[in-house]
Amino acid sequence: MVDIEMLRNLPFLEGASSDVVEQLAEGVVERSFQPDQVILEEGSTGREMYLIVEGQVEVVKGRGAEEVVLARRGPGDVFGEMGSIEATPRFATVRALEPTCLLEFSEHDMRSALTKQPQLLYRTIQVLSARLRESDQHMIADLQRKNQELARAYRELQEAQVALVEKERLERELELARELQQSILPHEFPHLPGFSCAARSRPARQVGGDFYDVIPLSKERVGLVMADVSDKGMAAALFMALTRSLIRAEARRRSSPRPVLLCVHRLLLEMSQASMFVTVFYGVLDLAQGTLCYARAGHDRPLLFSPSTGECRFLTAKGTALGLIEEVSLEEVSVDLGPGDLLALYTDGITDANSPAGEFFGVERLREAVCAAGGQSVQDLCDLIFKRVEQFQAGAVQYDDMALLVVRTNAGG
Repeated sequence: MVDIEMLRNLPFLEGASSDVVEQLAEGVVERSFQPDQVILEEGSTGREMYLIVEGQVEVVKGRGAEEVVLARRGPGDVFGEMGSIEATPRFATVRALEPTCLLEFSEHDMRSALTKQPQLLYRTIQVLSARLRESDQHMIADLQRKNQELARAYRELQEAQVALVEKERLERELELARELQQSILPHEFPHLPGFSCAARSRPARQVGGDFYDVIPLSKERVGLVMADVSDKGMAAALFMALTRSLIRAEARRRSSPRPVLLCVHRLLLEMSQASMFVTVFYGVLDLAQGTLCYARAGHDRPLLFSPSTGECRFLTAKGTALGLIEEVSLEEVSVDLGPGDLLALYTDGITDANSPAGEFFGVERLREAVCAAGGQSVQDLCDLIFKRVEQFQAGAVQYDDMALLVVRTNAGG
C-alpha cells in the first residue's frame, strides 16, 4: 500500500480527512513510465485520474506535423480529471518526458472520496477549469503563429481566427456547463409511501445555476431543495455543483434545515473566493408526522395548496442568501400537512418570464395554476405550468433559467 504520509503531504490532498486519505491509499496503484512512453492516448476512453509523484510529462494535441504541446506537468500535478467527471474520449495525449512515477486512482475511489470530501470536488473542478483555459491559450497561440506565416492575408486571417476561436471557446464553456448542470439534476425520485413528486427545468440560452434536489433521509423523511446561484455561465455551474454537494453532505449530518443551511453558508465563504451567492429553500418533509420543517435563504416563496380547505398560501419564513456576507439570518418554520397537500418550489425564471410587451408572468399566475391543480398528477401540473409560461412568452426571449419541483403528500399523484 502507498505511504499514507506521502499522500497526505501532496498538494492535491491538502486538508483531506484521514479516512479519505486512507481509502485512497488502499486503492491507489503505482505506475512507472520511461521517456517517450505514452500514458494516455488521445481519443481513448478511461475514467482513471493520475497524480505525478516523480518525473515530468507533456500534454500534446494532434499527431505528426499537427502536434501541439499544450502543457508540461510535474510532481504534485494531476491529469485525467475530465475522465473522472464525464465518460468522454481523452482530449489529448500524455507521455513521459523522463522516468516518471504516477499514482493511479480508480473512478470508484475518486467518486467515493469526492462524495466524502466536497473540498476535493471543488479542487478537481478548479483544475479542470484551469486546464480548459490553458488549452485554449495554447491553441490560440498556435493559430496566431500559423497566421503570421501567411503574410499577404495576415490581418484578415488574424481577425477571422480570433473571432472563430473566441466563439468556439464560449460554445465549449457553455456546453460543458450545461452538461454539468443537467447531470447534477435528479432524473429519478425516491419511492416512498405517501409521497410523489415531479420536476422540470428549462435552461436559458446562457447556462445558469438553478437546481433542485430530492434527498432521501430515511424511510419516512425526505429533503427538498430549490436553489438559484447568482450570475451565469461556467462560474455559476461550478458554484452550483459545489453548493449541491455541500447541501447533500450536511443534510445527512443534521436533522433540521436551519443548521444545514448555516453550515453550507460557512463552507461557501471558506471555499469560494468568487463574489457569488445562492438563494436556497430547504425543507424536511416528515411523512409519518405530516409536517414540513423548512428554512428559506432569500429564495422565492414556495406555494402550499391544501385541497381539503381550498387554502393556497405562500411559505414566508425569512432568511438571507448564502455565501456573500459573513452574518446571515435564517428563520426555521414547521407547518402541518394534510393528505393531498401540494407544494410547489420554483426559481424566479418562471415568475420573471416576460411577454413580448414586457409584462412579467408573476406569482399570481403561478398561484392560480397551482390552486387549480385539482386531481392532476404532479407531472401534469409541471407540464401545465411550463406550457402556460411558454404561451405567455409567445416567442419572447427567455433571459433566465427556469426550474420547478412539485410535491404531493400522498402517493396518488
